[in-house]
Amino acid sequence: MRSIIRGRHALIVRGLGLVIAFACGGSIFWTGPAEAHGGAAQMVPLQQTAENFGATVRRDSFADVFTVSRNGVLVRVKPGSKTALVNGEPLQLDVPVVMRKGAAYVSHDFINRVFQSGLDKTFVVERVASPLNPLTADEIRSAVDILKASGRYKPGLRFTEISVKRPPKDEVWRFALSGQSVQAPRQAEFVALDGKKVIEGAVDLAARSLVAWKPVDGAHGMVLLDDFATVQSAIEASSDYAKALATRGIADVRKVVATPLTVGYFDGKDSLRQEDRLLKAVSYLDVGDGNYWAHPIEGLVAVIDLEQRKVIKIEDGGLVPVPLKPTPYDGRDRVATLSPKPLEITEPEGKNYTITGNTLHWRNWDFHVRLDSRVGLVLSTVTYNDKGAKRKVMYEGSLGGMIVPYGDPDVGWYFKAYLDSGEYGMGTLTSPIEPNKDAPQNAVLLDATLADYTGAPVKVPRAIAVFERYADPEFKHQEMGKPNLSAERRELVVRWISTVGNYDYLFDWVFAENGTIGINAGATGIEAVKGVKSRTMQDATAAEDTRYGTLLDHHIVGTTHQHIYNFRLDLDVDGEKNSLTEVDPVVAPNTRGGPRTSAMQTVQRTVATEQQAAQKFDPSTIRLLSNPARNNRVGNPVSYQIIPYAGGTHPIAKGANFAKDEWINHRLSFMDRQLWVTRYNADELFPEGKYPNRSNNDTGLGQFTADNQDIVDTDNVVWLTTGTTHVARAEEWPIMPTEWVHALLKPWNFFDETPTLGLSRPAK
Repeated sequence: MRSIIRGRHALIVRGLGLVIAFACGGSIFWTGPAEAHGGAAQMVPLQQTAENFGATVRRDSFADVFTVSRNGVLVRVKPGSKTALVNGEPLQLDVPVVMRKGAAYVSHDFINRVFQSGLDKTFVVERVASPLNPLTADEIRSAVDILKASGRYKPGLRFTEISVKRPPKDEVWRFALSGQSVQAPRQAEFVALDGKKVIEGAVDLAARSLVAWKPVDGAHGMVLLDDFATVQSAIEASSDYAKALATRGIADVRKVVATPLTVGYFDGKDSLRQEDRLLKAVSYLDVGDGNYWAHPIEGLVAVIDLEQRKVIKIEDGGLVPVPLKPTPYDGRDRVATLSPKPLEITEPEGKNYTITGNTLHWRNWDFHVRLDSRVGLVLSTVTYNDKGAKRKVMYEGSLGGMIVPYGDPDVGWYFKAYLDSGEYGMGTLTSPIEPNKDAPQNAVLLDATLADYTGAPVKVPRAIAVFERYADPEFKHQEMGKPNLSAERRELVVRWISTVGNYDYLFDWVFAENGTIGINAGATGIEAVKGVKSRTMQDATAAEDTRYGTLLDHHIVGTTHQHIYNFRLDLDVDGEKNSLTEVDPVVAPNTRGGPRTSAMQTVQRTVATEQQAAQKFDPSTIRLLSNPARNNRVGNPVSYQIIPYAGGTHPIAKGANFAKDEWINHRLSFMDRQLWVTRYNADELFPEGKYPNRSNNDTGLGQFTADNQDIVDTDNVVWLTTGTTHVARAEEWPIMPTEWVHALLKPWNFFDETPTLGLSRPAK
């Protein structure tokens, strides 16, 4: 996942060596001091050269020191000095930094010299590749070539997924813990669309053979990126759509921006045929302010048949004037304010973590990361090194699925309930992370490779960020008259961002030294708004216009909706045989005598079956995934606590805000219960089912739990639902500050004592 190409430079791997080649377009070159071998050095400007390489340069004018940093490497050098510090280690330069007309110049080989010095230990060569490593670009191309040679391929076949087929779980664990090679051959699995027909398949990459080909009856495939273009071209070609626009005073359809939206399922009440591959388009007017989202063409919906590539139906809810007030969100209409003074986050001696291929090691944690085209960031084989022994915590964790349902029943809104990962592919819609903005200055940014809908490999730049941060005191105690005892808490954050239409979603996996894992989901971007007649809340139409939302601006309502996330957590707490345990603090009569009439006690029980485990979250009950066969030193079963709601900034979503007879409740079960536990099944990956687009029944958790399997002392998967009910407010318009919801996995008698004793502070 390391960067292969960025801007005008390239990293070229040759064996175990690394050659950095780059061009400085428009740079001013001049000959400077003599190099060590006697020739005159060719000098290039430090600032431009470093930035072309993707590094940042800062100058401390007081200390007269230049700092050059990029992805874990921090270089400090003073003008005139032939010694640079690379992550705190001295490196001799052939030519010093030279000042000329107030600008710093370095030898043309300065970047190669410092970034190939070998003094940075962040990235380590992977000697034996993990079986979970994502497909390389060559493997993606090879998979498609094998399919083409099999005789099954035909022109026009499109891919919703090409990804590594995961070997059996026990083999992967043996590799992660002991390095034992897996026996399963490396395979690539794919889902393809032949017109509207869905096909699942797999190829053996070593044997170069097609090993699976299975048409899937009754399924609608995911929305692909070329479907977006189909929707836009369809509305531009539709005479009926042009007439509907004309009634709204819009003469140029090319100024209309269509958004491709899935249509859901309503048992024929929407007059749509279930067998058709359809999308709906609601549209916005581009008025030139850079924010077409602020100009909804309200009440106008086009239904597009993706096979016919045309508009087959217009749904018109009546004329509402398009809000035309310029509402840019990029600051172009604002007076620029002074930038804040720099906030420096430096790691002058390098990182506390290493990245070996796709495996991260930080403090006592080890885990594998990859990017999946559907669910995005996936973490696997998570272990904690406890006093020299690697202990299993989680085999695999990722976003399982999510839904954003809206509550407005009007023609342009009733069908809006987006299954962002299952219908659109949130990994495919990964948003590149902007350095120093989307992630802090000290973040390492990792590229990824996915297959596009044609089967071609595509590099996803800056797909994942990894960074360490200060996270308050780990512990503190002050005894009167004695020295204070405090220890710093550190966290390692792995961040991924996906942009799905108007919303941008940030997902953080946060590892603490004390064994806790946080899962944070943040929503930002632009609210989906509705055009209305009301200008202010004093207008006669305001009460009706705001029945389903909040008036945010003149003629703009932010509609009430929800963001409901479900995380699939294949926890293996010190092994695969786990049970769900519930602990309730209770008030009990005092039977021991004395003045007290009551006492606090706990009542503990084991949940027997999958259906009993599916429940709403009561924060007063402690829920643990326990390993009854493994005890800590005083005999308590080792466990991890499961907390779906560990704080947040929006009101929590206690469940779906829909009546029980709504069809969305027939299609999905995961919204209404915050905790599910199912027996492990390698094929049960998504809480909404594998093919949720236009589904008419629950093929996800509802189906997984229908057989109500026993979950006592078995290999179990925890499905954790969390989220918010989003009631809009003025402070979120025209662009929404990030709003977070937090979940937590916390060790509970997993350790024998405070796990950071001796880790967070030096032993005496």
